[in-house]
Amino acid sequence: MAELAALEDPKARAVNERHGDDHGVNLGKLRALAKRLKTQQDLAERLWETGDGAARLLALLICRPKAFGRDELDAMLRGARTPKVHDWLVNYVVKKSPHAEELRVAWTADPDPVVASAGWALTTERVAKKPDGLDLDGLLDVVEAEMKDAPDRLQWAMNHCLAQIGIEHPEQRARALGIGERLEVLKDYPTPPGCTSPFAPAWITEMVRRREGA
Repeated sequence: MAELAALEDPKARAVNERHGDDHGVNLGKLRALAKRLKTQQDLAERLWETGDGAARLLALLICRPKAFGRDELDAMLRGARTPKVHDWLVNYVVKKSPHAEELRVAWTADPDPVVASAGWALTTERVAKKPDGLDLDGLLDVVEAEMKDAPDRLQWAMNHCLAQIGIEHPEQRARALGIGERLEVLKDYPTPPGCTSPFAPAWITEMVRRREGA
């Protein structure tokens, strides 16, 4: 904790707080610390229990994802609070857990939109890597009906899933593009030069172009 406190940078904290996060540690330095510590599940659990944002991010880098039980991961997600901790928990831990599919189903149906966004993130992973058994038409039905009015983080996760379906599944591409065009979600999102817009039709079109041009 003392070492993390020494890495605190007020400028980094100010930038992070604008995105809803509560830490001021440079993530490159945090990753270097994690690399030195290597995997330490007991230390990871103690760091998580502090509730400190930087400590929790470090915990997610040095834990053993398969060591957590289903209910433990559910409680961790509900207590994650900030976007970065939430994202790292889902991407670095839950996706590698044997409980990922069970949690995906439960979280997607959760009334809390932040919890539901984690379910959609796991669904997007399956769309890309293990689509067998997924009802892609059903997913597009839900996106079409609910994405426009969904809270920000849930909307972002649904939009990513919409784009992934369009990118990975040519038979669904026309419908995915059509939904994106009609709903216009993130159409005006400020995108830096050289970056791909998160507006689903632009995202799908660009990724397909890159693949077919490769």
